[in-house]
Amino acid sequence: MVLNSARQRFLGGLGDILDGGLSLIFPDACQLCGVHRARAAEGYVCRDCATRAGHVTWVRRPFCSRCGLPYPGEISVEFVCGNCADLDLQFDWARASVVATPFLLDVIHRYKYGRATFFEPFLGGLLEREAVPGLAGGGWDGLVPVPLHPVREREREFNQAERLARWLGRATGIPLETGLVRRGSATRVQASLDRRERVRNVAAAFRVGDPERVAGRRWVVVDDVLTTGATTSAVAGALREAGARAVVVWTLARGA
Repeated sequence: MVLNSARQRFLGGLGDILDGGLSLIFPDACQLCGVHRARAAEGYVCRDCATRAGHVTWVRRPFCSRCGLPYPGEISVEFVCGNCADLDLQFDWARASVVATPFLLDVIHRYKYGRATFFEPFLGGLLEREAVPGLAGGGWDGLVPVPLHPVREREREFNQAERLARWLGRATGIPLETGLVRRGSATRVQASLDRRERVRNVAAAFRVGDPERVAGRRWVVVDDVLTTGATTSAVAGALREAGARAVVVWTLARGA
């Protein structure tokens, strides 16, 4: 039986300490199909939903060497896509674990806006599977989650980028830097804007509070979904301005 709204609010408010004991209180049911068994450790997503064709698609080559946008067909050489040619992206490169399929976007939407944080082990596991080997040996100094404006974070009650970055930090051992970059203005929601509007919307929205901590170091910006790259590029730009030696991006999903 799928969670009712009261139980969703209850589960969404639980901390990591209690997550392991959820199955002692509630039945182990998939929160997507409501049919098959799924445990808290699996993010209440059953194997059937997670492996069904078109639900989870891993990002594989060929993809743009700059923004990580995957392309169909056989391309044996590195290339930069038209999106990157039109935008002055401030990161060295961006990668994502999975394609932003309708299935995955629905889960992320429920996670972000419905406080369905019980999905986090599922989403964090997808990020971890690809990002851990992708970041290995890079000498990274810290993970920088894309910050929310304080007003928006109070509305959502958490920052999904920070929680995913925390998950990745536990898996990689790379330190999490939650207060390094701050959002100085409340921007419009990016999902409602076109590509050029997104760039203008986040221009100068981010700043580094302590440039000395940034200068000469290597940083990984973390977010849930990358579409045009405008938001992550703006964060990377703030780090660059503060003297960062290298800035790359890892996101859970890559949109078109």
